[in-house]
Amino acid sequence: MVEVRIRLAARDWDHLVPVATGAVKPEGFALDLDSRAVTPDVLSEPGLDGGETSFSRYVLGRAAGDDRLVGLPVFVMRAFRHRCVLVRRDSELTSLEELKGARVGLTGWPDSGNTWTRALLRAAGVDLGGIDWTVGPLTAGETGKDRTGPVPLPGNVSLTDEGLAEGLAAGRYDAIMTPFMPPELFTPESRLRHLLPDHRSAELAYYERTGFVPGIHLVTLKRESVERHPWLPQAVQDVFEHSKRHWLARRRLLADTTPWLLSDLTATALTFGHDWMPYGAAPNAAMVAAFCDELHAQGISSRPIGTEEVFAA
Repeated sequence: MVEVRIRLAARDWDHLVPVATGAVKPEGFALDLDSRAVTPDVLSEPGLDGGETSFSRYVLGRAAGDDRLVGLPVFVMRAFRHRCVLVRRDSELTSLEELKGARVGLTGWPDSGNTWTRALLRAAGVDLGGIDWTVGPLTAGETGKDRTGPVPLPGNVSLTDEGLAEGLAAGRYDAIMTPFMPPELFTPESRLRHLLPDHRSAELAYYERTGFVPGIHLVTLKRESVERHPWLPQAVQDVFEHSKRHWLARRRLLADTTPWLLSDLTATALTFGHDWMPYGAAPNAAMVAAFCDELHAQGISSRPIGTEEVFAA
């Protein structure tokens, strides 16, 4: 009997490392997991059976009738977005409401993370149409990312090749939105800071109100791979679930990788329960519905998207 072997690609998230190292092995098939520096474009690589995929781009594809990818409710990247708004250290801005009419740079227009961040502005009563948006790289020279996607940009959105972090420091923007922090933010000399002085409290209040941590990237499989092996979606979900649980158990045991990791792991468990990043359609239903609503409300999707379309068979 020939062993089924598939190849997936993803960034090196800690909770996937047990699969990559072989500490966790799939049952009934072999899995080669490629580590990537950036999110892979699964459809453009013939050698891949699937991998990490932008949530927004996947949903927009399904809404447009493109079913070449089968999405799994396995959100390998998920995080609160309140921390993702940066301002100059000397800025007087300290709240989302104060961004009305502001000049804001962001690292990609239809991006999942930036969609969630703009949702925070909408919830704060900020008119997205009144903001002067600029889309560009966090630092000059970054490549390998589609920043505009398959959707037309609104009239109040412009493009730049300059680094947004440097532009913010120079006063060309009032704020920027970025899922990843510029290196200088981790230094005492940083010219930048988070907009919200206590973003952690804002994120906790968001969780208490919504019941979820926003999903950013999920795992997809190519449809032809699923048609060859109909059992594959559940099998991949199972091995990633096993990897996540193995990783958490090891981190709780070997917590001395950062000075306060043990404290953070304890607080996370007390706040979110046994699993802050659940896999599966049912535990993610409310989050998926909220995201689909935002894609339409922000004009990224031209029509409402039903949650049943996202993980359709």
